[in-house]
Amino acid sequence: MSDPTPKRNEPCYTRDELIAEIGVDVDFAEKVWNAFGFAHQTTDEKIFTQADVDAFRLFAAGAQQLPAGGQIAAARSIGQAMSRLADWQADQLLDFDRDPNVPWSIEDMSKAISQIQRLVWRRHLLLALQRNVAYSPDVLDWEVVVGFADLVGFTSLSRRIGVTELEELLTAFEARVSEEVSAYRGQVVKTLGDGVLFVNTDPTQAALTALAIAELSNQPPIPELRIGLAQGRVLPRLGDVFGEPVNIASRLCGSARPGKILIDENLAELISDDDRFRIRSIPTLSVRGYRRLRASALSPSRRGHGDSDDDR
Repeated sequence: MSDPTPKRNEPCYTRDELIAEIGVDVDFAEKVWNAFGFAHQTTDEKIFTQADVDAFRLFAAGAQQLPAGGQIAAARSIGQAMSRLADWQADQLLDFDRDPNVPWSIEDMSKAISQIQRLVWRRHLLLALQRNVAYSPDVLDWEVVVGFADLVGFTSLSRRIGVTELEELLTAFEARVSEEVSAYRGQVVKTLGDGVLFVNTDPTQAALTALAIAELSNQPPIPELRIGLAQGRVLPRLGDVFGEPVNIASRLCGSARPGKILIDENLAELISDDDRFRIRSIPTLSVRGYRRLRASALSPSRRGHGDSDDDR
């Protein structure tokens, strides 16, 4: 008997044929298509396989449980994540393809990346399920520490250095911060060019993460960093987090001096008895959205080191 797998993976449907095959409303299909990031890219080419049709049919079947707006939001989240990943991968593949010392074709490398991507995705999905299983399905928000870390003076710095140096800087920054977040069992929510947003359910681990990230300041090619932490309840949605702690952490990060860490009063209270930390109150901050924001400076325990009154 012949193997049906190759046939399932051969392009044999146009977009309109796929829509007709799965039996969804054309207007809804157009909205989902646009949400995936393919607006104004209509095509009559046969680009979809039978496996694609089966996958889209499963996605469309979710309409019975998930409102149309929720499906479109999910499609948008998937499309944005995949678009960014694909852009990065395309750059890497083209760089390799131009290198005469690389023996593989773009097609071979694309297949390898696809396999690795599925492996990494499955592992991350398993970890996410393990994290989330502790939360009741009736509880919509989570209690976490939100952290922001960003590069000081990035705008002016980006004007003074070349594209290659800028790429090296951002790559090193994202990689090293992500390593520290993972080392203390936290999660990187997203990168924002010159900043990283992360969360940790453990206040102590979040504070240790911030101290470790602060140590990265002025380690070439990374310039000085500043960090803000805030504890409270957030709403997780489509891989992002929303809520007051996110806003406060961002404001604290923007108010911190180069190389320093600011934390909100909730986190300061939770870790106040830990002798690994030095916590010092600072004057209330007047920032966007908060006229009198209470904050403290976080640093490692003194343990024989000289004091500094310039912790903010």
